[in-house]
Amino acid sequence: MKYIRALFSGILVWFAVSLSFYILEQIPVVKDSFLWQSVIVAILIVFFAIGAAKFYYQKNYKMSGQQLGIIMSLTALFLDVIITVPFVEIPNGRSYQSFFTSPTLWILAFVNAISIFLWRKQNNKKTPV
Repeated sequence: MKYIRALFSGILVWFAVSLSFYILEQIPVVKDSFLWQSVIVAILIVFFAIGAAKFYYQKNYKMSGQQLGIIMSLTALFLDVIITVPFVEIPNGRSYQSFFTSPTLWILAFVNAISIFLWRKQNNKKTPV
């Protein structure tokens, strides 16, 4: 059951990131700059990842932050393969290759995983009596 909850946490992050990019594409100031959209989402993904990790750890599972971060990032990447690329990227003239060779994607996946790892490490410490 703990892996299903980890996968669902990854789905939450993927949905939040996808929605963020969609909303940013509608804002006149940043809609023409993928760089600014990426920077904004890279900041937001920290909060999305921590929120999804808090959701996961509500059940007091003992999975490491590193393992949870990797599972969540892989879940999001899998959803990119089956949803984002075929339904968003390809209709806009891009391909699987252009999507998965983008450094932005890998930076976001890394930021997601490292955010969860660091948050869990920080919040897993014993409080002094």
